[in-house]
Amino acid sequence: MKIGDRVRVIKSVVVYHHPEHKKEPFDIKGMEGEIMGIITEWEGRPVSANFPIRVKFSKKFNAHFRQDEVETI
Repeated sequence: MKIGDRVRVIKSVVVYHHPEHKKEPFDIKGMEGEIMGIITEWEGRPVSANFPIRVKFSKKFNAHFRQDEVETI
């Protein structure tokens, strides 16, 4: 996976920050988006982020994932 790839959420991931479902649990399994970043370093130092893949689904909604939660389409 690399920045710019289209991906689909393949596991059940419940979020509480979806713009159309504020403060309510919302499962985003099956949603498709674009990888906007992969976090491997911070301020020039390597890091091991728990959710390193940042995916943008719409103008107002993005989320972070582990590599096993998304697949390239």
